[in-house]
Amino acid sequence: MKTRKDPNSPLYLCDHPRPVTRRQLLGQGFIGGLGMVMAPTLLGMLGNRTANAQTFVCQIRAGAGLVPFICLDLAGGANIAGSNVLVGGPGGQLDLLTAEGYSKLGLPSSMTPGNVNQVNTEFGLAFHADSAFLRGMQSKTSTTTRANVNGTIFCARSDNDTGNNPHNPMYGIAKCGANGSLVTLVGTDPSDSGGNSAAPMAQIDPTVRPTKVDSASDATGLVDTGKLVSLLNQTQAGQVAKAAEDITALKLQKIAEDPNLEELVHCGYVQTTDLISKFGNPDVVNPNLDTDIVGTGTSIFTAADMNQSRIQKTAAVMKLVINGYAGAGTVENGGYDYHDSTRATGEDRDFQAGQMMGAMLEYAARKATPLMLYVITDGALSSNGMIDNSAGGRGKGQWTGDNSDTAATFVLVYSPTGRPAMTTATAHQIGYYRPTAAVETAATPIANNVTLLAEAVILNYLALHNRVGDFASVLPMNGLGSTLDPLVAFAPIV
Repeated sequence: MKTRKDPNSPLYLCDHPRPVTRRQLLGQGFIGGLGMVMAPTLLGMLGNRTANAQTFVCQIRAGAGLVPFICLDLAGGANIAGSNVLVGGPGGQLDLLTAEGYSKLGLPSSMTPGNVNQVNTEFGLAFHADSAFLRGMQSKTSTTTRANVNGTIFCARSDNDTGNNPHNPMYGIAKCGANGSLVTLVGTDPSDSGGNSAAPMAQIDPTVRPTKVDSASDATGLVDTGKLVSLLNQTQAGQVAKAAEDITALKLQKIAEDPNLEELVHCGYVQTTDLISKFGNPDVVNPNLDTDIVGTGTSIFTAADMNQSRIQKTAAVMKLVINGYAGAGTVENGGYDYHDSTRATGEDRDFQAGQMMGAMLEYAARKATPLMLYVITDGALSSNGMIDNSAGGRGKGQWTGDNSDTAATFVLVYSPTGRPAMTTATAHQIGYYRPTAAVETAATPIANNVTLLAEAVILNYLALHNRVGDFASVLPMNGLGSTLDPLVAFAPIV
């Protein structure tokens, strides 16, 4: 009689080889035995799930129902103030600067906002009438959408050409309670903030670090339900997962185990069942299959648009955030260090950014969902007054150098119930500029402190929810102090 050399080697029946074919397995009872053990139990559970399972409280991921938040990060130091969003003195956006100041902001004397037809307020916030941001936004939005938007500009310095500005408020938005049914935060860059600019160090929470998403495949990749859904339809897969959940609960009742471990095991099955039931078909998060985004004559983007990486990442992030699959997201777009002694390059880049902003606002409108859109950039730039009279330059001042003194960021808020109200008549502008177009650094606490600027954005996010009183508990180590009203631009919308 032969002995096995290895105790783990397979057992062989006398005079029979190792079973490898279906017939051999059937002959030795292996497949039949599986059917006898599994079929009655699993099918019975599918038909009659009346087990007296132990009660566990399992956390099912769900969106928090807060206003979706997207940060558009224009890497390189774009122009925001003056030639795009109007800025002025202490009296607000239309408290005019000097001709020298507007020239520094790229506007010749014939195009300053004091002239006729040089101001556009379709989005509530005042833009220069020939702003490239504005033209891009108009190309992707309906007049109805524009009528339900309002905004504010923050007059605040930041450093040029660096990702070290702690501009990105994403973690603070999560601390407010923003959450998604799939993930808390997403971003198009594999960085701690999800974008180019950093997040304030004190706000960073590694447990909700943004998941990188910059394409449709990244969006659908957030959902992994294994092969069960490919073998069955989504309903059947959900039933099988629920059956496994119930069987596990029965088994847990029969063993003496630590209650915390039992809850951990059981809740793992519960959460998997929920994931399969909601996202067994990953097409639900695919922007390429959403006809509001692309695919019809009335979609926001054309097929040609979707061939561009900036549009792909815009579509992926807005799909996840606005539908509540993610609580907040960052879209980074490079190429905004455009002081090349022309105006044409900057106009083209700014128009592209405007298209991205407009698409986000329009998609929110089509989904009847509010949206807070925050636009940041690292530093800014200025003009020496020389005019670019090319078709692309549009008769405006050439961008000739970095200039952090002309920096700004801004917020646009969409509400499906009507244009959001502002807290005061001048709340479209927080802080102000000196007559010669430099941020007045003594105007507000945020004017020369990027970390406090990010905190002010979080404060305004809370204001949209009528939760300004929660600010100190959301950011207990904040540096804004107790005098918050001058930094709150928006009245509640929810």
